[in-house]
Amino acid sequence: MTNQNRKRNRSVTFRMNDSEYDDFQSKAVKSGLTQQAYIINAVRNAAIVPSEGLITLKDLSRTFADLERQLRGLATNVNQMAHTANSLGIIPAENELQRIYLQLGCYRKESEEVWQSIRSLINQQKATGP
Repeated sequence: MTNQNRKRNRSVTFRMNDSEYDDFQSKAVKSGLTQQAYIINAVRNAAIVPSEGLITLKDLSRTFADLERQLRGLATNVNQMAHTANSLGIIPAENELQRIYLQLGCYRKESEEVWQSIRSLINQQKATGP
């Protein structure tokens, strides 16, 4: 493959002293990224998360995705109960169920915002990662 056909067709060489090189190596290893990916992340001011941190973010993402699914199911169930209560003419229960439904919607929106932030952090790491 010629250099023109590469996605990254520019090569950069620079020098470091022993201390700088040791720091660089240590941070790159800790991040779980290749040296190239580490430098590109640093140049783009991307969040460089240690590999353990990325694993934690992925676990959090799965937890929030599961929570989101459960909240969606609860909201659907409450909505169905409200419709049933309405058809039976139980107005006070419908009002209470509607309040719960709206509150679940708020929780769902908040959890989705956090989940999307976590997904964004993970994707930033993948985009320039190894």
